[in-house]
Parts: sequence; structure tokens; C-alpha cells
Amino acid sequence: MSVWTWDGWKRNAPAVILFIGAFVIVAMLASSRWANDATPIRSVNAIDGTVKSAQWSRGNSIDYVVDLHDGSSVLIEDTRLHVIGSDVAIERVTRDNGFVFHRFPE
Repeated sequence: MSVWTWDGWKRNAPAVILFIGAFVIVAMLASSRWANDATPIRSVNAIDGTVKSAQWSRGNSIDYVVDLHDGSSVLIEDTRLHVIGSDVAIERVTRDNGFVFHRFPE
């Protein structure tokens, strides 16, 4: 029995469409990240916060939840260790395309 029949194509169509859709979404997200990484930095502002929690991320980096002193929270990925509950200085970085992210200073 051959898979390359019309009935075989109809039976596999939803899986193929789902796979192609997932591939397109991943490609769009990757290209967006590449575009943001290539856009020049417009401004860097120093702000203070408190490390609330941490969890291991991919590779050797750690994701930190930092509560800012204005009441909001941000997620920051870093390879260095930071003590939970400690006050830290972070940077709010704005790129020319309007993309804003937070990081620990170098």
C-alpha cells in the first residue's frame, strides 16, 4: 500500500500544515530577534530593583525576576549569580526601533 495516494495526502495534510505553520512562526520570531540585536541602542537608564526569584535557563544562564522600585517586575537573563532578596542596579535599554529590555550592568 503506497502512502503517495490522494487518500494518503488528505490524511497527512493537517500534520503537514501544522508543521509548516510552526516552522514559519519560529522563523518569524528568530528574524525579529535578529533585527532587534542589529538595531543600535538609543538610551540606557539606570534603575534599582530587588531580586525576587531565580531559575535555571538554557545553557549556563539564569532567569531572574526583579521587582523594580516603581512596583513592576521584569525578567532578566544573566550568567552571573545574584542573591535572592538583594538590591541590585539594572539598566533599562531602549533601541532605535522602540524595543525595550532590561539587563544587569557589565
